[in-house]
Amino acid sequence: MKFLIAVGSKEYSESTLRVGMQIAKSFQAAVTIAYVGPKISDFSLPHVRLAQERMEEWNFDRPGVDVLEWAFNFLAENDYITSTTIESGFPKNTLVQTDGNRCDVYLQGTISADVNLILRNGDIISELRDEVARGGFDVTIIGGSQKRRMAHDMIQYIDSSILIVNKYNPDKTYGLLVPVDDSMKTPQAVKYGVRVAQAFGIKVDLLTVSRINEFGKGYRNAAKRAEKMMRRMGIEHESHFKHGDPVTIIRETAGNNHIIVMGTSTKNPIAKFFMGSKPLQVMESNPCPILIVK
Repeated sequence: MKFLIAVGSKEYSESTLRVGMQIAKSFQAAVTIAYVGPKISDFSLPHVRLAQERMEEWNFDRPGVDVLEWAFNFLAENDYITSTTIESGFPKNTLVQTDGNRCDVYLQGTISADVNLILRNGDIISELRDEVARGGFDVTIIGGSQKRRMAHDMIQYIDSSILIVNKYNPDKTYGLLVPVDDSMKTPQAVKYGVRVAQAFGIKVDLLTVSRINEFGKGYRNAAKRAEKMMRRMGIEHESHFKHGDPVTIIRETAGNNHIIVMGTSTKNPIAKFFMGSKPLQVMESNPCPILIVK
Protein backbone atom coordinates (compact mmCIF):
# COMPACT_ATOMS: atom_id res chain seq x y z
CA MET A 1 0.00 0.00 0.00
CA LYS A 2 1.10 3.56 -0.74
CA PHE A 3 -0.30 6.64 0.98
CA LEU A 4 0.03 10.28 -0.10
CA ILE A 5 -0.54 12.83 2.68
CA ALA A 6 -1.05 16.40 1.44
CA VAL A 7 -0.17 19.07 3.99
CA GLY A 8 -0.62 22.84 3.85
CA SER A 9 0.36 25.29 6.52
CA LYS A 10 1.95 24.01 9.71
CA GLU A 11 -0.85 25.62 11.70
CA TYR A 12 -3.70 23.67 10.10
CA SER A 13 -2.16 20.39 8.94
CA GLU A 14 -1.19 18.65 12.17
CA SER A 15 -4.44 16.65 12.43
CA THR A 16 -4.15 15.64 8.75
CA LEU A 17 -0.62 14.36 9.30
CA ARG A 18 -1.45 12.72 12.63
CA VAL A 19 -4.50 10.85 11.34
CA GLY A 20 -2.80 9.96 8.06
CA MET A 21 0.26 8.46 9.73
CA GLN A 22 -1.84 6.57 12.28
CA ILE A 23 -3.90 4.91 9.55
CA ALA A 24 -0.84 4.34 7.34
CA LYS A 25 0.75 2.49 10.26
CA SER A 26 -2.19 0.07 10.43
CA PHE A 27 -1.76 -0.63 6.70
CA GLN A 28 2.08 -0.76 7.03
CA ALA A 29 1.98 1.54 4.03
CA ALA A 30 4.78 3.45 2.34
CA VAL A 31 4.11 7.16 2.92
CA THR A 32 4.80 10.30 0.91
CA ILE A 33 4.12 13.68 2.50
CA ALA A 34 3.59 16.43 -0.07
CA TYR A 35 3.39 20.20 0.16
CA VAL A 36 2.20 22.17 -2.87
CA GLY A 37 3.38 25.78 -2.96
CA PRO A 38 2.35 28.64 -5.25
CA LYS A 39 2.72 28.18 -8.99
CA ILE A 40 5.92 29.42 -10.62
CA SER A 41 5.45 30.74 -14.16
CA ASP A 42 7.68 29.48 -16.98
CA PHE A 43 8.92 33.04 -17.45
CA SER A 44 10.04 33.19 -13.81
CA LEU A 45 11.69 29.75 -13.61
CA PRO A 46 15.25 30.88 -14.59
CA HIS A 47 15.07 33.68 -12.01
CA VAL A 48 13.72 31.30 -9.35
CA ARG A 49 16.53 28.79 -10.00
CA LEU A 50 19.10 31.59 -9.72
CA ALA A 51 17.45 32.78 -6.51
CA GLN A 52 17.50 29.24 -5.11
CA GLU A 53 21.22 28.90 -5.88
CA ARG A 54 21.90 32.18 -4.08
CA MET A 55 19.68 31.17 -1.14
CA GLU A 56 21.74 27.98 -0.77
CA GLU A 57 24.95 30.03 -0.86
CA TRP A 58 23.56 32.36 1.81
CA ASN A 59 22.04 29.45 3.80
CA PHE A 60 18.45 30.56 3.15
CA ASP A 61 15.64 28.01 2.62
CA ARG A 62 13.50 27.85 -0.52
CA PRO A 63 9.75 28.45 0.01
CA GLY A 64 8.00 25.36 1.42
CA VAL A 65 11.10 23.76 2.94
CA ASP A 66 9.99 24.93 6.39
CA VAL A 67 6.77 22.89 6.01
CA LEU A 68 8.77 19.78 5.09
CA GLU A 69 11.05 20.38 8.07
CA TRP A 70 8.00 20.63 10.32
CA ALA A 71 6.76 17.31 8.90
CA PHE A 72 10.20 15.76 9.49
CA ASN A 73 10.10 16.88 13.14
CA PHE A 74 6.60 15.40 13.54
CA LEU A 75 7.82 12.07 12.13
CA ALA A 76 10.84 12.14 14.46
CA GLU A 77 8.81 12.97 17.58
CA ASN A 78 6.41 10.10 16.89
CA ASP A 79 9.04 7.50 15.91
CA TYR A 80 7.88 7.14 12.30
CA ILE A 81 11.48 7.40 11.04
CA THR A 82 14.57 5.54 12.24
CA SER A 83 16.86 6.85 14.98
CA THR A 84 19.71 7.06 12.46
CA THR A 85 17.59 9.31 10.24
CA ILE A 86 16.60 11.45 13.23
CA GLU A 87 20.21 11.84 14.38
CA SER A 88 21.22 13.03 10.90
CA GLY A 89 18.66 15.85 11.12
CA PHE A 90 16.39 17.30 8.46
CA PRO A 91 18.21 16.79 5.13
CA LYS A 92 17.29 20.08 3.44
CA ASN A 93 20.55 20.09 1.49
CA THR A 94 19.72 16.75 -0.15
CA LEU A 95 16.39 17.77 -1.73
CA VAL A 96 16.57 16.41 -5.27
CA GLN A 97 15.00 18.41 -8.12
CA THR A 98 13.19 15.81 -10.23
CA ASP A 99 11.54 18.23 -12.66
CA GLY A 100 10.77 21.93 -13.00
CA ASN A 101 8.20 22.11 -10.19
CA ARG A 102 9.02 19.08 -8.04
CA CYS A 103 11.77 18.04 -5.64
CA ASP A 104 11.92 15.28 -3.03
CA VAL A 105 13.95 13.70 -0.27
CA TYR A 106 13.88 10.10 0.95
CA LEU A 107 13.86 9.06 4.61
CA GLN A 108 14.15 5.65 6.26
CA GLY A 109 10.86 4.81 7.95
CA THR A 110 9.88 2.51 10.80
CA ILE A 111 6.37 1.47 9.70
CA SER A 112 7.70 0.79 6.19
CA ALA A 113 11.02 1.29 4.45
CA ASP A 114 9.86 4.34 2.49
CA VAL A 115 8.90 7.74 3.88
CA ASN A 116 9.28 10.52 1.32
CA LEU A 117 8.91 14.29 1.51
CA ILE A 118 7.81 16.08 -1.68
CA LEU A 119 7.79 19.78 -2.51
CA ARG A 120 5.77 20.86 -5.55
CA ASN A 121 4.71 24.19 -7.02
CA GLY A 122 1.51 24.83 -8.94
CA ASP A 123 -2.24 24.30 -8.80
CA ILE A 124 -2.88 21.99 -5.84
CA ILE A 125 -5.43 19.75 -7.62
CA SER A 126 -3.29 19.33 -10.74
CA GLU A 127 -0.09 18.74 -8.77
CA LEU A 128 -1.63 16.15 -6.46
CA ARG A 129 -3.34 14.41 -9.39
CA ASP A 130 0.03 14.20 -11.16
CA GLU A 131 1.73 12.94 -8.00
CA VAL A 132 -0.93 10.24 -7.52
CA ALA A 133 -0.49 9.10 -11.13
CA ARG A 134 3.29 9.23 -10.89
CA GLY A 135 3.50 7.31 -7.61
CA GLY A 136 0.56 4.93 -8.04
CA PHE A 137 -0.88 5.81 -4.63
CA ASP A 138 -3.74 3.82 -3.13
CA VAL A 139 -4.96 6.50 -0.71
CA THR A 140 -4.63 10.31 -0.76
CA ILE A 141 -5.17 12.12 2.56
CA ILE A 142 -6.15 15.79 2.68
CA GLY A 143 -7.41 18.24 5.28
CA GLY A 144 -11.00 19.43 5.42
CA SER A 145 -10.70 22.53 3.24
CA GLN A 146 -13.10 25.43 3.73
CA LYS A 147 -13.25 25.65 -0.05
CA ARG A 148 -16.09 23.32 -1.05
CA ARG A 149 -14.93 23.13 -4.66
CA MET A 150 -11.45 21.92 -3.73
CA ALA A 151 -12.68 18.82 -1.88
CA HIS A 152 -15.22 18.21 -4.66
CA ASP A 153 -12.50 18.33 -7.33
CA MET A 154 -10.19 16.10 -5.31
CA ILE A 155 -12.85 13.39 -5.13
CA GLN A 156 -13.84 13.78 -8.77
CA TYR A 157 -10.43 13.99 -10.43
CA ILE A 158 -7.95 12.05 -8.27
CA ASP A 159 -7.93 8.32 -9.02
CA SER A 160 -6.97 7.01 -5.58
CA SER A 161 -9.20 6.52 -2.56
CA ILE A 162 -9.41 9.78 -0.57
CA LEU A 163 -9.52 10.48 3.16
CA ILE A 164 -10.75 13.96 4.07
CA VAL A 165 -9.67 14.74 7.64
CA ASN A 166 -12.58 17.05 8.35
CA LYS A 167 -12.80 18.70 11.80
CA TYR A 168 -10.88 15.94 13.56
CA ASN A 169 -10.52 16.41 17.32
CA PRO A 170 -7.79 14.23 18.92
CA ASP A 171 -9.45 14.62 22.32
CA LYS A 172 -12.78 13.20 21.13
CA THR A 173 -13.74 9.51 21.27
CA TYR A 174 -14.81 8.43 17.79
CA GLY A 175 -16.68 5.44 16.47
CA LEU A 176 -16.37 4.11 12.92
CA LEU A 177 -19.35 4.12 10.58
CA VAL A 178 -19.29 1.88 7.49
CA PRO A 179 -22.34 2.21 5.20
CA VAL A 180 -23.00 -1.17 3.56
CA ASP A 181 -24.93 -1.83 0.36
CA ASP A 182 -24.65 -4.07 -2.71
CA SER A 183 -22.33 -1.74 -4.66
CA MET A 184 -19.03 -3.07 -6.04
CA LYS A 185 -16.83 -1.01 -3.70
CA THR A 186 -18.52 -2.02 -0.43
CA PRO A 187 -16.29 -5.10 0.19
CA GLN A 188 -13.15 -2.97 -0.18
CA ALA A 189 -14.63 -0.26 2.05
CA VAL A 190 -15.28 -2.90 4.73
CA LYS A 191 -11.64 -4.07 4.51
CA TYR A 192 -10.41 -0.49 4.82
CA GLY A 193 -12.81 -0.03 7.73
CA VAL A 194 -11.15 -2.92 9.55
CA ARG A 195 -7.75 -1.24 9.23
CA VAL A 196 -9.04 2.13 10.40
CA ALA A 197 -10.78 0.51 13.38
CA GLN A 198 -7.52 -1.24 14.27
CA ALA A 199 -5.59 2.04 13.92
CA PHE A 200 -7.78 3.82 16.48
CA GLY A 201 -8.99 0.85 18.53
CA ILE A 202 -12.65 1.77 18.00
CA LYS A 203 -16.00 0.06 17.51
CA VAL A 204 -17.54 -0.26 14.04
CA ASP A 205 -21.17 0.52 13.23
CA LEU A 206 -22.26 -1.23 10.02
CA LEU A 207 -25.17 0.71 8.51
CA THR A 208 -27.48 -0.59 5.77
CA VAL A 209 -30.06 1.88 4.49
CA SER A 210 -32.95 1.08 2.14
CA ARG A 211 -35.12 3.70 0.46
CA ILE A 212 -38.05 1.27 0.55
CA ASN A 213 -39.60 -0.68 3.44
CA GLU A 214 -37.66 -3.86 2.79
CA PHE A 215 -34.06 -4.94 2.23
CA GLY A 216 -33.25 -6.78 -0.97
CA LYS A 217 -31.17 -9.93 -1.15
CA GLY A 218 -28.09 -7.99 -2.31
CA TYR A 219 -28.25 -5.67 0.71
CA ARG A 220 -28.79 -8.54 3.18
CA ASN A 221 -25.91 -10.56 1.74
CA ALA A 222 -23.59 -7.53 1.78
CA ALA A 223 -24.41 -6.93 5.45
CA LYS A 224 -23.75 -10.59 6.31
CA ARG A 225 -20.36 -10.50 4.54
CA ALA A 226 -19.42 -7.32 6.39
CA GLU A 227 -20.36 -8.85 9.75
CA LYS A 228 -18.35 -11.98 8.92
CA MET A 229 -15.28 -9.88 8.11
CA MET A 230 -15.56 -8.00 11.41
CA ARG A 231 -15.92 -11.21 13.43
CA ARG A 232 -12.97 -12.82 11.65
CA MET A 233 -10.74 -9.82 12.40
CA GLY A 234 -11.90 -9.56 16.01
CA ILE A 235 -13.43 -6.08 15.56
CA GLU A 236 -16.19 -5.00 17.94
CA HIS A 237 -19.17 -4.13 15.78
CA GLU A 238 -22.91 -3.62 15.60
CA SER A 239 -25.23 -3.78 12.58
CA HIS A 240 -28.00 -1.28 11.92
CA PHE A 241 -30.79 -1.53 9.33
CA LYS A 242 -32.72 1.67 8.62
CA HIS A 243 -35.20 3.00 6.06
CA GLY A 244 -35.08 6.41 4.39
CA ASP A 245 -32.78 8.65 2.39
CA PRO A 246 -29.25 7.19 2.67
CA VAL A 247 -27.44 10.55 2.91
CA THR A 248 -29.79 11.78 5.64
CA ILE A 249 -29.59 8.54 7.62
CA ILE A 250 -25.79 8.42 7.36
CA ARG A 251 -25.56 12.04 8.51
CA GLU A 252 -27.86 11.44 11.48
CA THR A 253 -26.11 8.21 12.50
CA ALA A 254 -22.60 9.61 12.16
CA GLY A 255 -23.27 12.85 14.01
CA ASN A 256 -19.95 14.53 14.77
CA ASN A 257 -18.30 11.61 16.57
CA HIS A 258 -17.72 9.04 13.84
CA ILE A 259 -15.12 8.45 11.15
CA ILE A 260 -16.96 7.37 8.00
CA VAL A 261 -15.58 4.78 5.56
CA MET A 262 -17.68 4.20 2.45
CA GLY A 263 -17.31 3.04 -1.13
CA THR A 264 -17.94 5.16 -4.20
CA SER A 265 -21.41 5.33 -5.64
CA THR A 266 -22.52 3.15 -8.55
CA LYS A 267 -24.51 6.04 -10.02
CA ASN A 268 -23.72 6.73 -13.68
CA PRO A 269 -21.27 9.61 -14.44
CA ILE A 270 -23.93 11.95 -15.91
CA ALA A 271 -26.17 11.59 -12.87
CA LYS A 272 -23.16 12.15 -10.60
CA PHE A 273 -22.34 15.38 -12.40
CA PHE A 274 -25.82 16.88 -12.04
CA MET A 275 -26.93 15.36 -8.72
CA GLY A 276 -23.67 14.63 -6.91
CA SER A 277 -22.48 11.24 -5.72
CA LYS A 278 -23.61 9.81 -2.39
CA PRO A 279 -20.09 9.99 -0.81
CA LEU A 280 -19.74 13.61 -1.94
CA GLN A 281 -23.12 14.53 -0.43
CA VAL A 282 -22.16 12.78 2.82
CA MET A 283 -18.83 14.62 2.93
CA GLU A 284 -20.52 17.99 2.42
CA SER A 285 -23.14 17.40 5.12
CA ASN A 286 -21.07 15.71 7.85
CA PRO A 287 -18.64 17.48 10.21
CA CYS A 288 -16.34 14.49 10.57
CA PRO A 289 -13.53 12.65 8.72
CA ILE A 290 -14.55 10.49 5.77
CA LEU A 291 -12.61 7.92 3.74
CA ILE A 292 -14.06 7.42 0.27
CA VAL A 293 -12.88 4.11 -1.17
CA LYS A 294 -12.52 3.94 -4.95
